[in-house]
Amino acid sequence: MDYIATGFSHALKLILRLDPELLGIIFLSIKVSGAALAVSALIGIPAGAFLSLKKFPMRSAAVSLLNTFMGLPPVVVGLFLYLLLSRSGPLGFMSLLYTPYAMMIAQTVLALPIVVSLSYAAVSSVNPVIRMAARTLGANDYQTAVTIIKEARMGIMAAVIAAFGRVIAEVGAILIVGGNIAGLTRVMTTAIAMETDKGNFELALALGIILLSLSLLINAALHLVQKPKDARVEMEGD
Repeated sequence: MDYIATGFSHALKLILRLDPELLGIIFLSIKVSGAALAVSALIGIPAGAFLSLKKFPMRSAAVSLLNTFMGLPPVVVGLFLYLLLSRSGPLGFMSLLYTPYAMMIAQTVLALPIVVSLSYAAVSSVNPVIRMAARTLGANDYQTAVTIIKEARMGIMAAVIAAFGRVIAEVGAILIVGGNIAGLTRVMTTAIAMETDKGNFELALALGIILLSLSLLINAALHLVQKPKDARVEMEGD
């Protein structure tokens, strides 16, 4: 048990003294995952709302396909992207392989189905009375859609949080397309895996603590945002 306590002690020292290698890995992780999440939210939230609000042929098939894509194996995504982005692949001329951009693409592919599917579920769960009330008050299609999306905002926010959890903890796909290159494509999850294999538990533990702290902070923020609404619902129930 002593080596565990020693490892945690050294890990905390690395964090407190703001170790440059540690900070570089953290900032790159946030940059890559944040960009992937932003793209996924910008595309996924409108797409999920569209799926819920508009009826068109094969809509059920599209929803089923998206639900299937929510469980995409990261290593399979990484493999297909590697084949696309490698020099002999159709997108090889872009020279994206082993760059942060390739990692952003991989994480976007993994996060997008989650945002679309959960946004679809959130918008679909809104009481139909909301749409009827908006129509009665003279709202057009766009205004009605905005009203429904606002009502579903907590579920949509939860979708974004779930997507963030998926990308920030991802290893397989970004390891394949990023290569885990020090100072260029090494992020928290790939660094933890590598440092653990090397027996460098101090850095691995420090990164693990930061990763868990980020997840806790984001979930705490979501809870604080939801709290006023929960309190309002309780008051209405009383």
